[in-house]
Amino acid sequence: MHITLRQLEVFAEVLKSGSTTQASQMLALSQSAVSAALTDLEGQLGVQLFDRVGKRLVVNEHGRLLYPRALALLEQTVEIEQLFREDNGAIRVFASSTIGNYILPEVIARYRRDFPALPLEMSVGNSQDVINAVIDFRVDIGLIEGPCHNADVIAEPWLDDELVVFASPASPLLQQDVTLDQLAQAPWILRERGSGTREIVDYLLLSHLPQFQMGMELGNSEAIKHAVRHGLGISCLSRRVIAEQLESGTLVEIPVPLPRLVRTLWRIHHRQKHLSNSLQRFLRYCGQ
Repeated sequence: MHITLRQLEVFAEVLKSGSTTQASQMLALSQSAVSAALTDLEGQLGVQLFDRVGKRLVVNEHGRLLYPRALALLEQTVEIEQLFREDNGAIRVFASSTIGNYILPEVIARYRRDFPALPLEMSVGNSQDVINAVIDFRVDIGLIEGPCHNADVIAEPWLDDELVVFASPASPLLQQDVTLDQLAQAPWILRERGSGTREIVDYLLLSHLPQFQMGMELGNSEAIKHAVRHGLGISCLSRRVIAEQLESGTLVEIPVPLPRLVRTLWRIHHRQKHLSNSLQRFLRYCGQ
């Protein structure tokens, strides 16, 4: 059985108007097309939906049974058309932890002020988790803290982000200009491998040290901030992550004898992913 929406639409209009002639005018179809659609529908159902009384069509018990169900389907079709005409599908965003915890909340707040009812799903993980989700089409867009070299992924520069070396206010490294040797001898508290922050810290900072002492690896920036504040070592995170602590003085920036540590944050999506109007609208709020 292959009942079509057009057949149901014709049936409903014939029932309301009482004739194929008037129904054809309302639907902008020829009378023969309306008659054929109605005949096909009755043939597929194996029943007559109307009693033929002269030139009039009078709905019978079969037609009365079908009518509310046909209307429900047609109304749902209109809802579906409206849904995609306004492009209100749920947007799925996956961000690495620094972006998800310290940058996206402000972006989402601005977006929600203008579009409070539009669905938005956000996940937070490390950069490799984000890349894997984009590759598997589990999310629409990814925001990560380091470059992505997968052939299936399009990566575009998004924002610049400054990294800061920092310590507790009681650290002896703050008593004088620090050298690379002194940085190498201090215990480092770093993000786990697979993190975009860790990758870029290894490249921009630790590669310049003759060696370095690993104090511990932790899975999130909040844990690192607390460990450093209690004097367990020094670390390097985004200035955005420790801005409040630097302002309050609970953490202190260590000037290092290197160029400014600036990385690029990246926006990624699958090469075959269609960027819908709703997705592009959200990206404009991200400052694409």
